[in-house]
Amino acid sequence: MFHKEGYKIIMLSMLIFVGLLLAVDEFITIAWLNTTIMVILLLLFVLILQFFRNPKRHTVQNLDEIIAPVDGKVVVIEEVVESEYFKDKRRQVSIFMSPLNVHVTRYPISGKINFSKYHPGKYLVAWHPKASEENERTTIVVENTSVGEILYRQIAGALARRIVNYAQEGEEVVQGTDAGFIKFGSRVDLFLPLDMKINVALDDKAKGGETIIAQKTS
Repeated sequence: MFHKEGYKIIMLSMLIFVGLLLAVDEFITIAWLNTTIMVILLLLFVLILQFFRNPKRHTVQNLDEIIAPVDGKVVVIEEVVESEYFKDKRRQVSIFMSPLNVHVTRYPISGKINFSKYHPGKYLVAWHPKASEENERTTIVVENTSVGEILYRQIAGALARRIVNYAQEGEEVVQGTDAGFIKFGSRVDLFLPLDMKINVALDDKAKGGETIIAQKTS
């Protein structure tokens, strides 16, 4: 199953792939070189397919829990001052996505979208300390009756050139459902209340829609 954001790219890639295969078969007469080029083209096409995959996830919805919005590795867990929306101290948890990870973004909680804003910016490597404030990004704030407001930020990386964000201010969303997509590598930052219990550690592998990142303590 592929994400809808990949349909056009997959179709275009398929046309190019078939055209190149026909050209190689017609003009490359050296058998080993012909086979090598065809295998390389096939591998490139398979990489494009796997990047846009959209596996079904089984989200156990819970108002007291924050689930991972994306697949990837936990690279930051620290107390910071979130300066765009909250303007106070929050617990930041960041998940880095390599080009091999699933790049679907899912809503970390159910609730109401209070804020959704796109920021153009740079394309620093996603793990750069300033990426959260200087790279192309979107900032989304979701609120529910249990944990209050939480913020997640989609951040473009060195390879990412398009962030897709479906969150619209005022709409009600459901935990674990499709919130957007980031094309070709990036990261997502979560900014949570300080009193929440963090359930992951640095270098843990998160699974979007399933891994519990944090939960309400009382």
